[in-house]
Amino acid sequence: MEDSFDVGARLRQLRQEKQLSQRELAKRAGVTNSTISLIELNNVSPSVSSLKKILDALPVSISAFFAGDEPNHPSPFYRAAELTEIGDGHLSWRLVAARRPDRRMSVLHERYPPGADTGEEMLEHDGEEGGVIITGEIEITVNGETGLLGPGDAYYFDSRLPHRFRNLGDQECVIVSANTPPTFSDGGEQLHH
Repeated sequence: MEDSFDVGARLRQLRQEKQLSQRELAKRAGVTNSTISLIELNNVSPSVSSLKKILDALPVSISAFFAGDEPNHPSPFYRAAELTEIGDGHLSWRLVAARRPDRRMSVLHERYPPGADTGEEMLEHDGEEGGVIITGEIEITVNGETGLLGPGDAYYFDSRLPHRFRNLGDQECVIVSANTPPTFSDGGEQLHH
């Protein structure tokens, strides 16, 4: 069982494999040298969009970043403590089977605290995504159409359509979702939703 994923050590390992200095990686990613240094020392937890910018500069997908080393015969079962947190510290996105080689979809346990918003800039990326709301309510906008979903309600759409998720309620919203392909690559600064 893992307590938490060591983002700093993994970033350092990948940067050194690519034979890049902190300064060179920072320049390519459009962030400050100190940002790379603080992340590698685990003194700061990068937002999802910052991590995506840095990984795009390597280039390494989010999936490959979190993949690390999985045993040859991974177990089909994952305990709650074994899910890998890939959220930004405010939104929680816990990825199932992050280290499974050749994973062809992403399954996420998502938590949106009251007031959480993926941002005014609509998200767009390759693939499809769907999910079921477990608790709370979430407002989802897809290609200009907005719906308010509650427990048991679900969604499914082409991720290339501009989309946004907002929790306008006063209780946490929990969603179990899946998306494919699992690369989280959108060519932009943010990933998934």
